[in-house]
Amino acid sequence: MITPCKLCEKRRARRHCPASGGEICPQCCGAERENTIACPSTCEFLKEARFHEQPPPLAEDQIPNRDVRVTEQFLRDREPLVFTLALALKRALEDVDGVDYDAREALAGEIRKYRALNAGLVVESRLPNTYAAAIQQKLDEAIAELRKAEAAHRSAETEHGLHQPVGDLKLRDADMLGVLVFLQRLEMQYNNGRRRGKAFRDFLTGYLPEATPSVAGLEQ
Repeated sequence: MITPCKLCEKRRARRHCPASGGEICPQCCGAERENTIACPSTCEFLKEARFHEQPPPLAEDQIPNRDVRVTEQFLRDREPLVFTLALALKRALEDVDGVDYDAREALAGEIRKYRALNAGLVVESRLPNTYAAAIQQKLDEAIAELRKAEAAHRSAETEHGLHQPVGDLKLRDADMLGVLVFLQRLEMQYNNGRRRGKAFRDFLTGYLPEATPSVAGLEQ
């Protein structure tokens, strides 16, 4: 007996779709994958598609915040901060089950805020996308914890006369902005353009360890 595709009900079903809980045809799988179908990252057909999928390169005029220079040296010097924010972003995406476009909105919101801070302004705006808002909040919490740890670290060193006063922190708003812009560009690089796509999220999950360098590594 020929089993029809659960989605189109016309073509023959040839593969199991864990998201729909039924059998679907390859054509529907290709067209609806991560668009109307919320594919789990464990799906073997999704993994195969990711292996062959190559998102188109971004044109220079499509890259946001081009005035923010993010060099390899900048990233090397601030590696603990990069890992901390990237790991916080990964965990936030997993906690809220967000997609790549949620991460994009959250990062854009954070970048707007740190641009304002660099200009001596304080801007607080709530994102209408509740998933993106939750991700942004978790990024803020990670930054607050990092600042707290840095302050404690410097306080201990100052007590022993090793370094400058606590108020002279290495975690500058300009550094935050640069790292956030780097993560934004990374998201755009891995985003496959599908509405429910999680290619960037899966990249973070696959390549980030569940540990970050010590705050002491922030010393320049």
